[in-house]
Amino acid sequence: MKKKALILIVLILAGLFVYYHIHSRQEKKDTGILTIYGNVDIREVNLSFRVPGLVKEMNLEEGNNTKKGQIIAYLDRNQYIDQLNESNAQVNAQKAQLDKLLAGTRNEEIAQAKALVQEREAALSNAEDIFNRNSKSYKSGIVSQQEYINSVKQKDEAQARLSYSREALIQALNGPRIQDIQAARASLKASQARSSSLQKTISYTTLSAPSNGTVLTRIKEPGTYVNAGESIYTLALNSPKWIQAYVDEIDLGKIHSGMKTQITSDSFPNKIYSGYIGFISPTAEFTPKSVETPELRSSLVYRLRIIVKDPQNQLRQGMPVTVGIKIGPNKDAKAAGKNR
Repeated sequence: MKKKALILIVLILAGLFVYYHIHSRQEKKDTGILTIYGNVDIREVNLSFRVPGLVKEMNLEEGNNTKKGQIIAYLDRNQYIDQLNESNAQVNAQKAQLDKLLAGTRNEEIAQAKALVQEREAALSNAEDIFNRNSKSYKSGIVSQQEYINSVKQKDEAQARLSYSREALIQALNGPRIQDIQAARASLKASQARSSSLQKTISYTTLSAPSNGTVLTRIKEPGTYVNAGESIYTLALNSPKWIQAYVDEIDLGKIHSGMKTQITSDSFPNKIYSGYIGFISPTAEFTPKSVETPELRSSLVYRLRIIVKDPQNQLRQGMPVTVGIKIGPNKDAKAAGKNR
C-alpha cells in the first residue's frame, strides 16, 4: 500500500513538473519576452606613461570619476626640456652653416684670397732670388753648405704656401661643393627630427584619461620612478558597459544582433535599463556555474554581449541582472508546421 502511494506521489510530481514546464513555455510564448540572466561586465584599462621618469603629480584618488581627455598625472619633464634646448641649439648652428654654404663665397673673401696669392707669389720670388745667389756663392765657396740648404728650404716652403693659397682662391671662386651642401642638409634634418622627437617625448610626460571612467586602483605615488609602460592607475570605463549573458540552444534562433533589450537588477528593482544585443558567440560552450536560471539549464549555451545604457553609472562589475528580449513568433517553426 505504501509502495503504491509512493508511486502515485511520484507520478503527481512528474505531472506537475511537466505542466509547469509547458505552462512556463506557453507563457513565454504568449508574452513574447525571452528572459535570460547575466552579469555586468565592465572593461578595465591600466594607464601608464609612454616614457620613463619621476612621477611628479597624481591628481586622482581611488573612486574618483574621470572625463575623457582629463589630465590625471605628470612626470618631471626637466631632463627632457634640457635635451630639447640642446637639440634646438644644434639645429640653429647647422642651419647657419647650411645658409652659409648656400650663399656661396663673399666678395670680400675672394679679394682676401687673391691678395694672399699675390703676397705668396712675392714671397716665392724673393726666396728664389736668395736661392739663386746662395747657389752661385756656394759653388764659389763664399757661403756655407748650411746657408745654401736653408735657402733651398725657404724656396720650397714658399712654393708650397703659394700652391695652397692658389687652391683656396679656386675654391672661393667656385663656391661650396654640392656634396658639402647635401651633407649639411642631411645633418640639419637629423637634428630637426631629434628635436621633434623630444617635443613628443615631453608631451608624453602628461597622462590623460582615455575615456570616462572611475579610478579602481591608484598604483603609484609622486616621487616614484617609473619605466615606460609601468601602470600607475587602473581605470574602469563607464562606456560602453556590457552585460554578459547566455542563451540556450532552443532559444538561439529567436534572437539576433541589434535586438533591443530591457535590463533590471535586484539592486535597483524599479529601474529599467535599455540596451541591445551587440554580439552572439558563433560557438557553443558548457553552461557556466555562475549562471542561475529558474528553468532547467541546457548543457550547451551561447554567449551574448549586450550593450547597456547606464547614464547614471549605477551598474557595477559582476552585478547579476535580468535581461528581457522582446521576440516575435518563430517563423521557421511555423514554416515547418505548414509543411507537415
